[in-house]
Amino acid sequence: MHAATRPHGLFFALAALALGWAALLASGPAFATAPVVIVLSWDGVRHDYPDRAQLPALSRMAREGVRAERLIPVFPTNTFPNHVALATGTHTDRHGILDNQFRDRERGLFFYNNDANWLEAEPLWVAAERQGVRAGVFFWVGSETDWHGVGASYRKTPFDSTVGEEEKVDQILAWLDLPTNARPGLIMSWWHGTDRVGHQKGPDHPDVITQLEDQDRHLARLFAALDKRGAWEHTTVLVVSDHGMTKVDETVQIEAPLARAGIKAEVVGESTTKHVFLTDPSTIGEAETVLRSIAGVTVYRRDALPEHLRIHHPLRNGDLVLVTEPPRIFQQSQTDEAFLSGGRPLGMHGYAPEHPDMGAIFFALGHGVPRGRRIGAVRVIDVAPTVATLLGIAPPRHAEGAPIAGFGVREESQGESYWEPEEGVSTKVPSA
Repeated sequence: MHAATRPHGLFFALAALALGWAALLASGPAFATAPVVIVLSWDGVRHDYPDRAQLPALSRMAREGVRAERLIPVFPTNTFPNHVALATGTHTDRHGILDNQFRDRERGLFFYNNDANWLEAEPLWVAAERQGVRAGVFFWVGSETDWHGVGASYRKTPFDSTVGEEEKVDQILAWLDLPTNARPGLIMSWWHGTDRVGHQKGPDHPDVITQLEDQDRHLARLFAALDKRGAWEHTTVLVVSDHGMTKVDETVQIEAPLARAGIKAEVVGESTTKHVFLTDPSTIGEAETVLRSIAGVTVYRRDALPEHLRIHHPLRNGDLVLVTEPPRIFQQSQTDEAFLSGGRPLGMHGYAPEHPDMGAIFFALGHGVPRGRRIGAVRVIDVAPTVATLLGIAPPRHAEGAPIAGFGVREESQGESYWEPEEGVSTKVPSA
């Protein structure tokens, strides 16, 4: 009887082994080629900068992938509000980061803070982790701590502006080379871009292009590594920026006129938007009169902010909110980064998103990206939903943007006509 049962035991053992190998073979390749999306933000790169220089890596993206006419930022067109908008897919009034610095009437001063607890909308890396996709973040606003108990599996902290792009590329490649069960599917990284030189020397200075060429060299190194790994079958790279840059040549003072009128107030904000918190709210009428007399300044009461600005917040607006237009800037403290050149900056951003010089860049290449396409304007709030589509997950919970048409759609499901490139544009798939 014992001998008679042996074939059955052997049969079941072999069958189980075969099923196990079949499952491994079935799931292994699919998991090994799960989508990877790399989002790089080049700070302060205006939409037209790439047309001024020979940039092999960005040119490849435009030739073999997608380049948008411009990326439209949210207001104010500054670094912190727009990096959070890129990550959350929503506007300033919803994600809560009103500017690079602002005051919350309960929590106090926000000053270039990277604590996720200030964010009021879910960022992309949290949405990914919540849906089973690991994330790796090498510097991004709000990424240094968990958001509602969830954070990126891999993150670099604290922020250090002296860290160069070579180290960032090294880390991105190290993350990509992790075992498939540990590798992040979403990678996000802030790069220096051209912001500092644009502030210090103005947007038309030759050093802006020199800096852009340096950024492109690091991107080319990343592309070469992806080519070597044969990674384009499942990898997408997006290169975006947070805002553009324009010339400025006039400084406007706010504190001095208020002081001369005997009005006590705290003025918080950046070079193009100021929030005036009055010590005595009953002086609002007088303060409004004083500030409206200043040339080039538009004054709003906190309960009468225009809806299109999307900066109303119950706790973070001043009693009065002031905005200005180029070529003017509000006088800033000498501790502000824009003044590290030793004097008044020659370039600035933060103005209305529709201003031509505030437009940012958007390039995309790789898996799920139409080939050889030049498209119109894209909104910053559309980036997070587009990344989510490429990853095959739902967008962040509070996103208001929409995926860019054609992204994440398989070629065979659309037919050849869908991918028709512009005349004379290469349709070559990124080579391995």
